[in-house]
This record gives sequence, C-alpha cells and structure tokens, in this order.
Amino acid sequence: MRPVWSIVAAGAACWVAVVAAMGGKAVVEASLGLAGPLGVTGATWVLAERTYTRNPSQMTALMVAAFAGKLVFFGAYVAIGLSVLSEHPAAFVISFTVCFIVLHLVEALWLQRLFASGTRGLR
Repeated sequence: MRPVWSIVAAGAACWVAVVAAMGGKAVVEASLGLAGPLGVTGATWVLAERTYTRNPSQMTALMVAAFAGKLVFFGAYVAIGLSVLSEHPAAFVISFTVCFIVLHLVEALWLQRLFASGTRGLR
C-alpha cells in the first residue's frame, strides 16, 4: 500500500505547486488536471503489482494493454477537459502535464523496485 500513498502524495505535491504557481486562481482546473493522471496511475500500479505477484509472465501483456487504454483515455480526457474548461485552460494543461510526468515517474520507480524484489511484491 505504500506505493499508492507515495503516488497520492506526489499528486498532492504537484497540485499544490500548480495552484501556487497560478496564484490560487485555478483550483478547479488544477484539480481536474490531477484527477485523470492520479486515478489512472494508481489503478495501473494496483493491477501491475497484483499481476506481478500472481503471474510475472503476464506483465508485458498487462503493460501493453494499459498503454493502449491510457492512450485512448488520456486523449479523450484532455479533449473533454479543454472543451469544458473555458476560464483557465492553461492551468488544466499545466497541471495535467506536470502530474502526468511526475506520477508516471513515481510509478516507474516503484515498478523498478517491484521487479528487483522478485515475485514477493512490495506489501
């Protein structure tokens, strides 16, 4: 469960940084920019850890399917986000970009630790 909390903490730090950089004007937009990457990264981590613990040989198939799913989801998420948010779209884009990069970096670091730990997982 520690990896999920570190993903949430990194997301919160990103959100605070973006809101502070925007002068506190775009809290809703920054929150929406965080919500998609945070939810997807957390879900991907949980699925990856369960899959690796149960059957490590299925990780490649899971990661390819997750990549395809993320590609479709994030394309639609950004398109909808930009069409709905008219007041501060830059805050949404900045928040989404920063959170996407940071959260996927945190997930990659935890995946590296998971693979190094063998099949016992990181619980």
